[in-house]
Amino acid sequence: MHADWLDKMLSIKTKSLKYKYIKLNNFVFSHFDYGFPHLGYVPARPSDDLCLIILKLLEMKIIVTGSLGNIGKPLTKNLIQHGHDVTVISSKPERKPAIEALGAKAAIGTMQDVNFLSKTFEGADAVYLMETLDHSTFFDPDIDILADIAAIGTNYKQAIENSGVKRVVLLSSIGAHTNKGNGSLVMHYNVENILKELPEDVHIKFMRPPGFFTNIFRSLQTIKLQGKIISNYGGDKKEPWVSPLDIADKIAEEMEKTFDGREIHYIASDEVSPNEIAKIIGEAIGSPLKWVAISDEELLNNMLSIGMNAQIAKGFVEMQAAQGTGELYEDFYLHKPTFGKVKLEDFAKEFALFYNSQN
Repeated sequence: MHADWLDKMLSIKTKSLKYKYIKLNNFVFSHFDYGFPHLGYVPARPSDDLCLIILKLLEMKIIVTGSLGNIGKPLTKNLIQHGHDVTVISSKPERKPAIEALGAKAAIGTMQDVNFLSKTFEGADAVYLMETLDHSTFFDPDIDILADIAAIGTNYKQAIENSGVKRVVLLSSIGAHTNKGNGSLVMHYNVENILKELPEDVHIKFMRPPGFFTNIFRSLQTIKLQGKIISNYGGDKKEPWVSPLDIADKIAEEMEKTFDGREIHYIASDEVSPNEIAKIIGEAIGSPLKWVAISDEELLNNMLSIGMNAQIAKGFVEMQAAQGTGELYEDFYLHKPTFGKVKLEDFAKEFALFYNSQN
């Protein structure tokens, strides 16, 4: 009879909600993985209407910040497929059609507008937060990226307090466990600590990924012109990398689980060395590729010579130096996660397609 009940539930096609754990005991939903209370007794063969009511109870209203980026788009798709009511925040009005095409609602505004954020967060069961600045600001000599990112974190904190949201997922970063020796990643340490000031009944999951595979696109020009990826570290020492797709999957999974206090979740897809990256990407594009290590000073001067903001350039150099020594990953390896599905070889195919389209 339990099997009949479950078959009935899962046969409803109007929702496509993924269940992680449903325990049936005498036809009682005794526990939902995302913390819903008991729903009481139900008949062994419920009607379609009753199934839809239960599915409606499982549906959450979720706010996604960051528009339709490398994480936001697959995350939104995932949550929509799971039957949730999703609103995506974007600062660009022209993104509204693309957001609505996914089945989500669009809220047009900025992370700098506390009133907009507060209004958008109202009535939400959970919010996904990330901080970002326009890439053009990296070349603005007057910007203080640490202050600007902290201001966004403060805005989020105020909006959460104003709206009454109790469940938060924050995209943080590896290195956020410390404010020493992590370069520009100290911004994530700062935002985590801003949100930790929220009342204890606001439950927060801090998601800490390492470098994205997609960061390799930053080296596209030197790969094309010199056959090199250039950094201030290199060699055969493995380090964790992550695909935005695995980040999106993990966030969607955690949205549907119980929230309990403050939790830290590391996310990774693969573990490869700089030389392995050069080899695999080179094979994918059909051209020999080397990872070349230069000094901290030379890398910094290269960045400053193209007009990069000095604070950002210095933070980037310090961050990559910590990658080379392994100091950046000390806390990661104390809490090493199960790796995701996307591997470097998978990303290399994506990179090769883009690389070859540019030739």
